[in-house]
Amino acid sequence: MDKAQLKIAALGALGGAALSVIIVFASAALGAFPLNGEQVKRYLMANPTILVEMMAKVQDQQAADADRVQNEIVAKLGPKALFDPKVAYVTGPANAKNTLVEFFDYNCVHCRNSLAAMKKYYAEHKGDTRFAFVDFPIFGEMSDEAARTAIAARKQGDKYVAFSFLLMGEKGAITSTDQILADAKAAGLDIPKLIADMKDPETDKTMAAAHLLAKQLKIDGTPSFVGNGRFHAGELTYEELRDFMAGKDL
Repeated sequence: MDKAQLKIAALGALGGAALSVIIVFASAALGAFPLNGEQVKRYLMANPTILVEMMAKVQDQQAADADRVQNEIVAKLGPKALFDPKVAYVTGPANAKNTLVEFFDYNCVHCRNSLAAMKKYYAEHKGDTRFAFVDFPIFGEMSDEAARTAIAARKQGDKYVAFSFLLMGEKGAITSTDQILADAKAAGLDIPKLIADMKDPETDKTMAAAHLLAKQLKIDGTPSFVGNGRFHAGELTYEELRDFMAGKDL
């Protein structure tokens, strides 16, 4: 779930609180607490943008507070939990100054919208950034199947990244195992070995570990990123990802 979705979800809960704040605001502007609702109504009708502006401010503050809480959790868990090869496919220099983690689902539209950014950033920074790709399926059976296949592909080295990007680049929903295996073949994976590794109990343990880590981080949507210890929920353009990794607020 991205920040825009969080804002929309918050509207219902914020309505009463925001109205109360506006009443106080209107009272101050009027110089006295209003004796009845008609005064408030007249003031708001004369200044209709106040409600929108105040709601947006409250929503932005809620999103910032949520990120702050998740940043604190990230700091508490530490990089060891995020870059655990039993959870993520980890690649890049172990002593890299920059680190980037992504939680994703191959049937997630917002993850697909972030693919171009991730591909470009990975190509430019795989020599100076430590990456952790976390398969975190949340959209049903075929998402589980795609993640299970991708996790099995980790046993074939760096072909995982090419395979993962191919899966994420599918134009429509992933609906069959044949579709997944076609991408695996295109990525150069050994298909018989891949199918055998999909049945390995360790594959399901890795999926379970990813869900546990997401729960600890209070992640309930994809994509979710942790860049240099900072958390971000929602899709990113390349420019936004670059700025996020540079420590800038989005």
